[in-house]
Amino acid sequence: MKIAFFDAKSYDIPGFNNCVKDTDLEIKYFETRLNEDTVSLAAGFDAVCVFVNDVLNKKVVDELYKLGVKVIALRCAGFNNVDTRACYGKIHVFRVPAYSPYAVAEHAMALLLCVNRKIHKAYNRTREFNFNLTGLSGFDLHGKTVGVIGTGKIGRIFADICKGFGMEVLAYDKFPNPASGLHYVELPELFAKADVISLHCPLTDETRYIINDDSVEQMKKGVVIINTSRGGLIDTESLVNGLKVQIIGAAGLDVYEEEGDLFYEDNSGEIVQDDKLVRLIGMPNVIVTSHQAFLTNEALDNIAHTTVDNLQKFANDEPNPDNEVCYHYDRKDDCRK
Repeated sequence: MKIAFFDAKSYDIPGFNNCVKDTDLEIKYFETRLNEDTVSLAAGFDAVCVFVNDVLNKKVVDELYKLGVKVIALRCAGFNNVDTRACYGKIHVFRVPAYSPYAVAEHAMALLLCVNRKIHKAYNRTREFNFNLTGLSGFDLHGKTVGVIGTGKIGRIFADICKGFGMEVLAYDKFPNPASGLHYVELPELFAKADVISLHCPLTDETRYIINDDSVEQMKKGVVIINTSRGGLIDTESLVNGLKVQIIGAAGLDVYEEEGDLFYEDNSGEIVQDDKLVRLIGMPNVIVTSHQAFLTNEALDNIAHTTVDNLQKFANDEPNPDNEVCYHYDRKDDCRK
């Protein structure tokens, strides 16, 4: 089975090479992302392996199908960048549902701690031997209220971390988990009471721009917004406006709604044309990291092992319903039918 591996990075290759060395899988690595301009590179391959910023819209999916590609193997949990309607009945789609929920949850807390205690500003100052404390005040997390939107594995782990800091946790999920022990509330209550809001839900039509002008108006003054999920959960213009009028006190972002052409690349020698991102990065109370919450050694190993296992099971005609993404999927049935 031949796999075209798109958006390959130096940290991806060793783990995947190690996982496929005793298999019948053959990988060719492409540094370019998969999109309408590069889809022709998939000619002659049985599968494509893609990441969060590859574009698999209907045109790309239809072209992959014409080229004989049978499988899309996602190296991530989210699949909002794949047109699953176009794939249905043509190409199988697999994902990695849980590579390391601890990695993402811990990064969310790192962003919160850093932006609250101004560690990024202190780091820059002390490098110039400036030890002035003016402007570095934060607030105790202990006793504060955190609103966790999305209570899958990552959201629940983040909630547990927050409890360890002595925070009160309010949770929202379209499908509450009664076994989680979390206190679920509706969004208006969460917005009104939370000192910190952390996003851990998938990006869907329902959750797109869950942070918008209306929701920002409902928020507690000075709230801190953390997003380690998907950029499209936040309307960037609403976020910027909320920061300007100081309803939003700070933001820690590992994702950005228009990150596709920027993240994972070195743009330091260029003039970035995205004015919204430039404004955000220029704000002293905003930290932007480069969609790296997943990036731990353990997560990279799990991504490689699970992705290769998904491909091997498909090659061996083994059902894999837990990892296969199906449009109109009925868990009682085999996805592959």
